[in-house]
This record gives sequence, C-alpha cells and structure tokens, in this order.
Amino acid sequence: MPDARPLETQETPAAPFEPQGLAVWFARRAQRGPERPALSCGDTCWTYGDAQARVEHLATLLHHHGVRPGDRVAYLGANHAIVFVLLLAAARLGAMLVPLNHRLAGDELVGIVQDADAHTLITDAAYLDVANGLRERLACQAFLLLDTQAPGWAALPTEPRPGEAIVDAAPVRANDVALLIYTSGTSGRPKGVMLTHANLWANNLNWLLACDFVSSDVTLNCAPLFHVGGLCVVSLPTLLSGGHLIVQPGFDAAAFIEAIEQHRVSVTFGVPAMLLFASQHPHFAQADLSSLRLVVAGGAPVPEPLLRVYQARDIPVSQCYGLSEATTGGTFLETHRALSKLGSCGREGLLTQVRLIDAQGQVITTPHQRGEICLRGPNVTPGYWRLPDTTAQAIDADGWLHTGDGAYFDEEGFFYICDRLKDMVISGGENVYPAEVEAVLYEHPAVAEAAVIGAPDATWGERVVAVLAFKPGQALTLDEVQAHCHHRLARYKQPRELRVLAALPRNANGKVDKVALRQAPLH
Repeated sequence: MPDARPLETQETPAAPFEPQGLAVWFARRAQRGPERPALSCGDTCWTYGDAQARVEHLATLLHHHGVRPGDRVAYLGANHAIVFVLLLAAARLGAMLVPLNHRLAGDELVGIVQDADAHTLITDAAYLDVANGLRERLACQAFLLLDTQAPGWAALPTEPRPGEAIVDAAPVRANDVALLIYTSGTSGRPKGVMLTHANLWANNLNWLLACDFVSSDVTLNCAPLFHVGGLCVVSLPTLLSGGHLIVQPGFDAAAFIEAIEQHRVSVTFGVPAMLLFASQHPHFAQADLSSLRLVVAGGAPVPEPLLRVYQARDIPVSQCYGLSEATTGGTFLETHRALSKLGSCGREGLLTQVRLIDAQGQVITTPHQRGEICLRGPNVTPGYWRLPDTTAQAIDADGWLHTGDGAYFDEEGFFYICDRLKDMVISGGENVYPAEVEAVLYEHPAVAEAAVIGAPDATWGERVVAVLAFKPGQALTLDEVQAHCHHRLARYKQPRELRVLAALPRNANGKVDKVALRQAPLH
C-alpha cells in the first residue's frame, strides 16, 4: 500500500523561473487572443483587447494623479469587471490594489484606509455618499470617481481615448506586493495580508494544474471581489487561461441559476451559503445546469447533505481549502474524485506543501488523527502589512503558515476540514467540531440553516448549542433535535441547547458570524 502521509517531508526546490507580474502575463494573454471575450458584467462585455486597452488607459490616469511604485490604491465599490482592470492597472505601475469591503461601517473603512496609508481612494457613484462620509478623515493624496464627476472628486473615465500617450510599465519584481487584502477581523482588528506577484502567479498555477482551466471555460463569479475567494479562486486563473469571466454584482440565487443557463457556464465558485440558497430556489430542480463541469466550494466546510443535493443533479462540487494568507490555494479536490471523496477538500496543490501538527507541534503521520493545518509554498504570503510580530506568530522560522484550522487526512492522503480550532467546543474533556454536528442537523428536512457554538456549562465546561433557522412553516423542539441526532452522533456531541433565529447572521463573505451568533437574541 502506498504511503498515505502528505508530502510534508519533501523540500521544495527554488523556482527555476521568475514569476510573471500580473500586468505582464495579462498583456501577453491579450496579445494571443485580443478578440476573445474576457470580462462581462451586466450588459457589458470586454474582449481581451478591450480590457488591455483599459488597463493601459487607467494606469496612465493613475500615474497622472501621482501613483508610483509601492503606493496603495484603495477601491470602494460593488463587484464589477472594472475591479480586475484596476488591479492590473495598479500592477502595471508597481502599485498595490486595496479592495475595500463596502459592507463595513465607516469607522472600519477609515481604519483600513489609514492602516494601508493609501495614496489614492477610488469609488463608484453607488458608494459616493459612503466615501464622502470618510474623506475628511483620510490623508489620501487623490480622490477619484469612476466615470462621473462630483464636488471634491476627480473624474476617472474608464473608456480609453484614441491616440492617448500610454505610460510605460514600471519594472516589477516577483516579490513586490500587488494586492493588500484585509482579513475580516473576527479575531481582532483587520490585518492587511500582503500578496505578491509571485504569490498570485503560484496560486494561478496551482488552480490551473488542479482544475484544468482552459480557454473555452465560461466562469461565473458572484463572490465579493474584496476577498481572495472572489478574486483568486476561479477568476484570475480563468483570465490566465484565456477564458471568459462573468462577474455578477453579488449573489442572488435566481440570477445565479439564470446566468448558468444563459451563458452555459462551465465553472463557478461559491461558499456553502451560496450553494445552499441556490439549491433551495424553486427553479433549481428544473434548471438546465448541465454545462457545469466544476463547482468550487470554499470558505467553510460544506455539509454533506448539501453535497448530495448537487450530486443528485450530477453536478461535481469540488471542495478546496485555502485562506487569504495562502492566496486561497492549499488543497484541491480533483473533479473526478468529488463524488468518491465526498466531504474531502482534496490533497495539497502541486506547488504547496501541507501538513498537520498536534497540540505539541509534532507532525501528524497517522490517518484520521486531527490536528492543525500548516501550509508552505510560493503562494504563502510574506506576512501582514506593517505587523512583523503578528507575522512571526503566524509563519514560523521554517516558512510554515499556521492556519488555526483543524483537519485530518485519510489513508489516501485526502484532507477533511474539521473546523476552526477556536470554534471547537470542549465538552467534558471531549473535542466537538461544530461542522460535524452541523452536517447532521442539515439532514433534517425542517432545517434551512444550522450552526453550532459552545456555551459555558457548570458541569461539562461547555455545552453544545444548536442555532437553527427553519424552513417556512417548520419548527423543532430540543427533544426532536436530540432524537434526530441520537443515532448519528455520540452523546457528548449532541446539542444540549436550542436557539432559534429567523436567519443566521453572516459576514460579508457569506460565512456564518459565530461571534454575532453568541450574542444573538432568542426568537
């Protein structure tokens, strides 16, 4: 029998090539097929040639407004194809894009822009009022408004002008930072994750090699572009391969299903909540979704009952595992194993090493033993923006990123995510992983949404609490929940308390906000 252990003992040799900068590889891709559709949003469709012309045009305008290598360019706005153009335009100048979470409160946005020390703030008309509420507190040197004018804001027209002089591309090194992504801050104030051109290049290669992206792919993305899930999981790999990327302003189950049918979408990405809400839409059962060859699920473990809903429609859902600090890519599940390895997030990417360690820091070599996931490779961030001590706590001296996520691997080396270690419930000395209990709760036909948290308990230290939202006209008592779990879970894993909400609180990335859950009033 082959050794089931992940390949954590093998040293990664130095890369034999210099990774291409974002703007360089996109320009080369545009050269190879300028007439091919590249980016669509609403009624707008830009070919690769159109998109490249806009990259050069916006880079020239940003340079005119003083953006230079190393500067930070913040963007506040909705999902749109222009976000990719801005990312590439900033990269052409050797600058960094800082996409802002438009759902944050004003103080939070100010804190991020100040922390990034952004040279420029760009917004669109939809968020002008929000941006106006921030600007007096910001020290940005340029305030730019897309495609329109307003008092105090310089217009940033996105349409290229015939015959305009184009600024030369700045020299970019592989380890220059291209993207500054701020974490959600659930464990403290948001931290800026630095992602270099080399990180993004390696991540693209990981995805291309794991999921076989090709130029004929039509990819649908409705995940937020202020997060690596929206930017880096399927979007940038699609553009590198020469495919057609369709960007939706946000997730809407009806629009999501309609776009798959209309455009014959072959690839898409979603967090479990998106897949859940799509599956619960009345049109899901009759929709023609046969064009889908790959649905990538990430951001949180996907409950097994939900995976089986898609399995019944012959739609392969490939769970992946990653995080901002790894430019998304850690483990990948091959599409052809999506059904035979139901619930797995796959094996390490070709350019990434993955291993598990126990509480004492020792490497785990035994299948089914749970531990913390650690990652190492060219896709791992060099660190957090201006936080060397925090960086040192997360990335050890050997380059291993300690993720804080729990997992195990099976006899073939396939990984299975347990949960965030900080969300683990310890009841009577036994470890309870919420995702395991949530998967069982989702099997009940009355349950629309489920989450599990811990609550202090005088006898057991912590007790398991089920927080449920029910389908219309449905309800359960605690006794009924426990009866449902009785033959599926060990007694110490079964909920001892039931809390009912109309809907579970979620953060901007679609993940259940367990901090808010613990503070939510009962209904």
